[in-house]
Amino acid sequence: MPDLLIELFSEEIPARMQARASADLKRMVTDGLVEAGLTYAHAGGFATPRRLVLALEGLTARSPDTREERKGPKVGAPDKAVEGFARGAGVERAALQTRADKKGEVYFALIERPGRPAAEIVAEVLETTVRGFPWPKSMRWGSGSLTWVRPLHSILCLLHDEAGAETVALEIDGIRAGDSTRGHRFMAPAEFVVTSFEDYTAKLRRAKVMLDPQERADAIRNEMGNLAFAGGLEPIEDPALLSEVAGLVEWPVPLMGRIDEAFLDLPPEVLQTSMREHQKFFSLRAKSGQITGFVTVANRETADDGATILAGNLKVLAARLSDAKFFWENDLRVARDEKMAPWTAALERVTFHAKLGTQAERIARITALAREIAPQIGADADPAEEAAGIAKRDLASEMVYEFPELQGLMGRYYAEAAGHSAEIAAVAQEHYQPLGPSDDVPSAPLSVAVALADKIDMLTGFWAIEEKPTGSKDPYALRRAALGVIRLVLENRLRLPLMPLIEGRAGDAGDLLSFFHDRLKVYLREQGVRHDVIDACLAMPGTDDLARLVARARALSDFLGTEDGGNLLQGFKRAANILAQAEQKDGVEYSFGADRKFAEKSEETALFDALDAAEPAISEALEREDFEAAMRQLAALRAPIDAFFEAVQINAESQIMRRNRLNLLSRIRGLCLNVADLTRIEG
Repeated sequence: MPDLLIELFSEEIPARMQARASADLKRMVTDGLVEAGLTYAHAGGFATPRRLVLALEGLTARSPDTREERKGPKVGAPDKAVEGFARGAGVERAALQTRADKKGEVYFALIERPGRPAAEIVAEVLETTVRGFPWPKSMRWGSGSLTWVRPLHSILCLLHDEAGAETVALEIDGIRAGDSTRGHRFMAPAEFVVTSFEDYTAKLRRAKVMLDPQERADAIRNEMGNLAFAGGLEPIEDPALLSEVAGLVEWPVPLMGRIDEAFLDLPPEVLQTSMREHQKFFSLRAKSGQITGFVTVANRETADDGATILAGNLKVLAARLSDAKFFWENDLRVARDEKMAPWTAALERVTFHAKLGTQAERIARITALAREIAPQIGADADPAEEAAGIAKRDLASEMVYEFPELQGLMGRYYAEAAGHSAEIAAVAQEHYQPLGPSDDVPSAPLSVAVALADKIDMLTGFWAIEEKPTGSKDPYALRRAALGVIRLVLENRLRLPLMPLIEGRAGDAGDLLSFFHDRLKVYLREQGVRHDVIDACLAMPGTDDLARLVARARALSDFLGTEDGGNLLQGFKRAANILAQAEQKDGVEYSFGADRKFAEKSEETALFDALDAAEPAISEALEREDFEAAMRQLAALRAPIDAFFEAVQINAESQIMRRNRLNLLSRIRGLCLNVADLTRIEG
């Protein structure tokens, strides 16, 4: 069984595209080979800035011979139908066989296909893959028709085993596949021949190329740690930047530098953001927490150990940080001396959305809503209004214009400079949270009030103008906003009915509430709560109170996970099914009138006793919203209900007895449905 090595060598592939491209190459080639009848033992994909690589082990040498029998039209069918069937099967009409079938004689075609060598199949699959590769963006170059993310220079395609290596015969748009590649662009640009994957990786390393992206990332992390430790500093973890930088270099050479003291009074977040966004530098901090150094990663070794590279980077860094220092000092002046007033005026000229007005108008809506929400969650209305009014003023600052990702954080700095309390200033940063499912949720009441107001205004506004998410499209991140509201409510254990906040603001408030419920289902499913359990609780009243809804759902989920819960559910369903059949047959609803005096058996009397005891206890538990206690009371009914069904015949000959027992079943059904709509539970 041979192994397969493929390398697609090009100009630099954007770092953000490499991981996906490597996975796509692996998927498309392996799927194509398997579909053509080949199997393999293992596949590995790799990427560097200039190459996509796929290595397959244990590929079958040829596809198997196949034999297929295909049923055709009846004997006596029109000639055109028979001839069309023969053409489709790839056989002559004379080669068709006739066989007896249930409906008479029919034609059969015997299709035999000999297996093909792996090289032939690999060539077809790789050409299809290259020509149909799903790059997010691609380009043409020269006079050819092929498109690729950057100009494609060469294709290496080898089948190799113990007997030697075979170059797969393939040509795509004038690029003929071969057995050679090139190393590092600067340090080892010469072409060299390879004979296997092991030979390929070894020669690449000698040619200053680390093939595995994870190895490059590990090398950067380890050397950065060593450099930082030697300088008495520590790196600030930045996994996204590490992944990106590993995709920018084939031979990483980390170099450490120090930030000029003139810039050390900048906020650490500004230093880190400027270095990361503009120059892909990793930040280093001292034990005090202050960022004082950086690591840049060169793509080559130099005779001066990177001194020239580092000097050039320091010049660019100084220019960038000079700009940041100018923005910071100018913004501080506006915040300190003018109390951010010019930014308020500027936001009156910034459109939030053509149908929803300016940023200033949106801030006014958030401010009013925050004042309404605050007393309901334990915050004071006046500070909530003050905090909401200043929370977004930094959107007009120069620093946020340059670095939009610093919005909120800079607002906190500027609010404190303007003389606002630390509690109110914190709202500027925290009201954007949570930004995703793993982001922290603010807990300070003022921050929670403004965060809720911000997200609810976003949702109600876009609902009012009929700009709702559709399918996979959600340009205004409304799903994220709804999840943010859900997490703010649940993780802060807030009792905050949503309908009073969205009615009159959202157009179809019921539809928006359903949207919240859909996002809540996703949120709870990820925590192990089944969708049918959520549906059973959504059928109950008051579902705009998310905390109560979730408490009921979790209690029901735990209840159904017990033996008593599962058995009681079956008892409920049995009672509900018997009742439904009887009510349909009799044309009446059995919903009252069960009388103990008509009980004949002890099991029947015992069920009356159990229901008499459970009904007030469950009602009291539901009144105080102790859903776990209500479920425990339901669980206690499991034994008497089981015994009742075991001992008592519902459809007795006596109509009085039959009606009494059906009404008794109705008590079971009604009592269970007061806790949750168990008819929606599957299984």
